[in-house]
Amino acid sequence: MLPHAAQSAASRKKAIWGPAVSDGVNQFPIYRDLGVGIYQVALNWDSIAPTRPADPRDPADPAYRWPSEVDFAAAEAPRHGIRLSMLAMYTPAWANGGRSPAWAPTDSRDYADFLEAAARRYPGVRLWMIWGEPSKAGNFQPLTPDRGRRLKGEATRGPRLYARLLDRAYGRLKALNRRNLVIGGNTYTAGDVRPLHFIRAMRLPNGRAPRMDLYGHNPFSLRRPNLEGKPLGSGFADFADLDTLARWLDRYRVGRGRRLKLFLSEYALPTEHANYEFNFYFSRRAQARWLAEAYRSARRWNRIYTLGYLSLYDQPPNGRGDEIRWGLLDHLGRRKPSYDAYKRG
Repeated sequence: MLPHAAQSAASRKKAIWGPAVSDGVNQFPIYRDLGVGIYQVALNWDSIAPTRPADPRDPADPAYRWPSEVDFAAAEAPRHGIRLSMLAMYTPAWANGGRSPAWAPTDSRDYADFLEAAARRYPGVRLWMIWGEPSKAGNFQPLTPDRGRRLKGEATRGPRLYARLLDRAYGRLKALNRRNLVIGGNTYTAGDVRPLHFIRAMRLPNGRAPRMDLYGHNPFSLRRPNLEGKPLGSGFADFADLDTLARWLDRYRVGRGRRLKLFLSEYALPTEHANYEFNFYFSRRAQARWLAEAYRSARRWNRIYTLGYLSLYDQPPNGRGDEIRWGLLDHLGRRKPSYDAYKRG
């Protein structure tokens, strides 16, 4: 359901996750109305390449099963003045010794080969996210929980493996096109390894930070998105701690002398009731107020490259009553107050 008010101008500051198609209906007119500048999609390497390709850098290799929804998004987004960001994660069993998809590949070149194939298939995409929340054990292995302390010795193995994966991906994507922007880190508020500890441990064998163009972070929070708020402390970083996070990046030279901008891929404000994913929720009006405040911060601070919202729609009722109602629209497509707050953002 589209509103009658004039559509918002597209802004790079506004990113979103959501379906490309819902009930057979193209959703990009809605994203254009909202002024979305970046539409985010995921490429699950394990499902796209369930068997080893003979020519892994060739997107036409018969082993690849590219998702039709991603193909559709890659065609539709530019028609509506929207850029695409692609997140690539999850390792096929043939690339990590038969382990679960969360395990890092045995050879980071296999992951870089997949990224090259993806970049060749989607040549208009310039934003590439290297794994999602690798500071979370369910997303990336091996990973030793920090238990609130700085990682040392063998406990640094996970962030260091991720650093090599990221740096190799950077080199491959830049060799294809220097305009490709590589988003690394991709931590979130808490994690099995807290953001500060992950940043410190994310190092190459030579001790330097891996190469990247933007630092990714998902600043979920049950506090107001006020950058003047007091730090949470203990290595955590929610929305109000983004200035603190930026100082950590500078202090530990994650940008190798550059002040990296923040690619905030996921921010969510679930409404109305408790849910199975987040330990907080808001009224619909509070959701709209906080979302408006978050986008004001994003507009005013130039170190925020973009702020992505998760997601366009509420989840439909699941029978248990704990579905996540995080959308700008309810599950039937009816606007919540947050729709207009995002649009004004």
